[in-house]
Amino acid sequence: MNLWVGSVRSGKTWAANARIIKEIRSDILGEAMLLGTSRDALQRNVVTPLCEFIGIPTPADRANKMVLFDRVIHLLGAPDERAQRAITGSTLALAGIDEGTLMPYGLFKMLQSRLSKKDAKCFITTNPDSPFHWLKREIIDNKEIDVKVFNFRLEDNPTLDPQFVENIKKEYTGIWYKRYILGQWVLAEGAVYDFFDEDLHTILAPPTRAREYIVGIDYGTTNPCVYVLIGIDTSQFPNMWCEKEYIFDSSIQNRQKSDSEYAEDLAHFIDGYNVTAIYVDPSAASFKLECRKAGITNLFDAENDVLNGIRFQTQHLQNGSYKICKNCTRTIEEYGNYLWDIKAAKNGVERPLKLHDHTKDAERYALFTHLFNRSPERLHPEQIDQWHAEGQGYDSANLPPFFRGSPYLS
Repeated sequence: MNLWVGSVRSGKTWAANARIIKEIRSDILGEAMLLGTSRDALQRNVVTPLCEFIGIPTPADRANKMVLFDRVIHLLGAPDERAQRAITGSTLALAGIDEGTLMPYGLFKMLQSRLSKKDAKCFITTNPDSPFHWLKREIIDNKEIDVKVFNFRLEDNPTLDPQFVENIKKEYTGIWYKRYILGQWVLAEGAVYDFFDEDLHTILAPPTRAREYIVGIDYGTTNPCVYVLIGIDTSQFPNMWCEKEYIFDSSIQNRQKSDSEYAEDLAHFIDGYNVTAIYVDPSAASFKLECRKAGITNLFDAENDVLNGIRFQTQHLQNGSYKICKNCTRTIEEYGNYLWDIKAAKNGVERPLKLHDHTKDAERYALFTHLFNRSPERLHPEQIDQWHAEGQGYDSANLPPFFRGSPYLS
């Protein structure tokens, strides 16, 4: 086992690719396999750079294998445990894993049993996670197995512009700074948004009438039902702001509302605004049906990727491109009360407590889903990292639409 561990953009993948190529060209007999969190991510993070490294054409995006130096290399996206079926029965001499901490545990254990050729090797790149994560406890800290760990910091990558290094350090805080910048295996504890400061992250009123509005909805019956209205205008700074909130808490009001009443309230909530998309908890099927009956049609299931959503929201709060209007009192209050689940973290599971999370879920649904999943112009986190590293982050004409107007990134 060989692991490249450390901060983002520190050169882990480049170094691992150089070593993987050497192994592919070796005399060890047997097939190889490259694995990523998805086939798209594997193509973007590993396959394309590896092929460019040795100057050959990149295989098609959906190809499930390629041949390099007469060695068959299987290409596998592994978003969940079901990917185990794709490796059952394989006999491998080499495996390369991108984003090791995101690999499904059962698949990894199966892969270990498949690396049965003499002198077989496994190469893994990863950012740190919880110190209780299985990759840390069972592999990195295991003195009984043959493991080598290479630790990387941002400063280890000589191709990065020093200004980019300084800027990206400002974009992370708390747990994310310790993991993604310092490369430390640290526990998620305390407030999720431990940096939140009303003086820095709130505004008295919207800077303008937004060009478009989006709505995030955390639907609840016994729990509070929350709507947040977020304005987006890339010609302004901040680019995005939470302008208005709606909260109905049945435990306080001593009555529950029906789905049709909530749909009517939503119609009033968005009346007069250019709302282009409404993102709803995917489980709220009956509520969405009532909304459509009420003539509200621009409804979409929200992307519920909690950790990436929190990371994304953190970056926009940190760089100032997203702020909260002071009239959104519950939204502001929950920033200080939204906490990590420390018991779960000690078992290697990263998640916030399901308390004081209703406005946070609604914001995350709207921001993360709209900016990453709705438009082909918008970039995924790995693409943003690559886009920065290529030196494009310092010319405002090159900025993705939702960053334009930000003095922090101009």
